[in-house]
Amino acid sequence: MTQLTAALNAIDAANAADPNSEDGRPAALLYGERMSAELAKLFPDASDILQIAARGQHIERWALPRADYPEGKAGYYAWRKEQGRRHGERVAGIMAEAGYDSDAQTRVGVLLRKENLKTDPEVQALEDTICFTFIRWYLAGFSETRSAEDLEKIVAKTARKMSAAGRARALQEFPMPDALARSFA
Repeated sequence: MTQLTAALNAIDAANAADPNSEDGRPAALLYGERMSAELAKLFPDASDILQIAARGQHIERWALPRADYPEGKAGYYAWRKEQGRRHGERVAGIMAEAGYDSDAQTRVGVLLRKENLKTDPEVQALEDTICFTFIRWYLAGFSETRSAEDLEKIVAKTARKMSAAGRARALQEFPMPDALARSFA
């Protein structure tokens, strides 16, 4: 078994314990599989580290509930930052067990904390993958709980995180109403 396969299998095993389910499967496991599938489409030559970061992006996310943080933007950002830190540490530990060196372990943390977004090509590739996964698999359900105005803001924020190439590809792949498509132009 390769180091990559060992790391991905360990992430899947951790995420298989998610008490939340989607389509009858552990939600985090399904999310990781979807992230890997989107990454393979968008960046077929992705490094091991990027592949591991994509699969582990929400590793054991349920263990730190959003409800443990205050309501509002500040609470959300604090929760999200802590999730990134935790995910980086957990995935780095899995990589160590799979035989990856400390540089690779440090690097996966950079990706999962989204450090240097917009200037680091791999961090940006991970963010584009996250956005594509959200749009393809979660936006429709998410839109059912939001007003049209809130949805436009959320889609605009998603588009701002993406690279120019990612936004252009999203316009090609996802039919959107004009009000939403404007964010990707």
